[in-house]
Amino acid sequence: MKININLQSLHKNSIKILTDLISFKTISGTDNSSIINYCDNILKKLGAESFRTYDESKTKVNLFATIKAKDPDGSQPIILSGHTDVVPISKGWSSDPFIATIKNEKVYGRGTCDMKGFIACVLAYAPIFSNSNLSRDIHFSFTFDEETACQGAPILIKELKKRKIDKGICIVGEPTNMKIIDAHKGCYEYTTYFEGLAGHSSNPLNGVSAVEYAAMYVNKLIHLREELKKRQPKNSIFNPPYSTLQVGGIFGGIAHNVIADKCYVNWETRPVIKEDAEYLNVELNKYVENFLLPEMRKVYSKSSIKKKIIGEIVGFNRVEKSEACEFVSSITGDNSREVVSFGTEAGLFQEIGISTAVCGPGSIDQAHKIDEYIELNEINKCLKFLDGLKNKSSRN
Repeated sequence: MKININLQSLHKNSIKILTDLISFKTISGTDNSSIINYCDNILKKLGAESFRTYDESKTKVNLFATIKAKDPDGSQPIILSGHTDVVPISKGWSSDPFIATIKNEKVYGRGTCDMKGFIACVLAYAPIFSNSNLSRDIHFSFTFDEETACQGAPILIKELKKRKIDKGICIVGEPTNMKIIDAHKGCYEYTTYFEGLAGHSSNPLNGVSAVEYAAMYVNKLIHLREELKKRQPKNSIFNPPYSTLQVGGIFGGIAHNVIADKCYVNWETRPVIKEDAEYLNVELNKYVENFLLPEMRKVYSKSSIKKKIIGEIVGFNRVEKSEACEFVSSITGDNSREVVSFGTEAGLFQEIGISTAVCGPGSIDQAHKIDEYIELNEINKCLKFLDGLKNKSSRN
């Protein structure tokens, strides 16, 4: 049964849904259950089956829903994957970032391009999937806290493995202007906490400055950053071609004349290969155990340095023959492949055996910025792509 789509009607519904999605203030780290309920309700009304996975607090939720094939022919399922969280806002917006504003053929609002635009298109198209004679299952994967080292996706992936959902094609709808991305670096985020001994600044020998030892730690990170450049793989496809390291902030101290007893450092690395992340952590641990901690404990035996893993997300690796990329190409007609500097959950799906491609509406150049927007034409391009996906996933 062939369903004739009305692109104008679909477009209108996509904008309505996008407007609703933007109104959910799903900043990373906050409760996202309301937006998950909204998505789940739309899909359940269409007969989709779904399950949820949660973080420890039970306030942050992943949703995995399925519109089952009516006439299965053995084709592997398709997963349409997106994240529900957005980055925080800053001052300077021309309009309320959580109210969709349409002007000059663009929709403005936090998360419009990264990546509620994709989710809106998928939800708007879902009724057509439901009414079609699908020959394969269509899965919908919506996760939490992707913007903070993909904290939600690993929880979902663990459940997928448990349920043996480990085959098929995954399309991660991050903003790529509907270009096919087949590789990106990993993203490993950490916070390292230092605890020393407070005291009066006039008597530094009787205190242990957490700030000073944190500064030495940062200097070691900067040194290791240069070492990572020397480990650049031959024929690296990335720009820059080596693993990077960045210190996001150092926070500690209460006054000029008080020896700081507490400090913490936020830092991240984006490894080209997993071995670079392992090398980095081994070298840091040796520096802490063999030098920093012994020096701190000469004065105060309870001094400590503790590294907290915010997230360790594997890279998305280019493969010689990608079923997912070939499938997307067969719809878009674009056989090119590109790499990006930003991270996604793509590597996590790839790691469990699901062929994956990153392809979605909007430009990453607009993500995380004041007055973030997505062009209306990008919404249409995504809807046409979903129509092509449906045609390749159903019997006439």
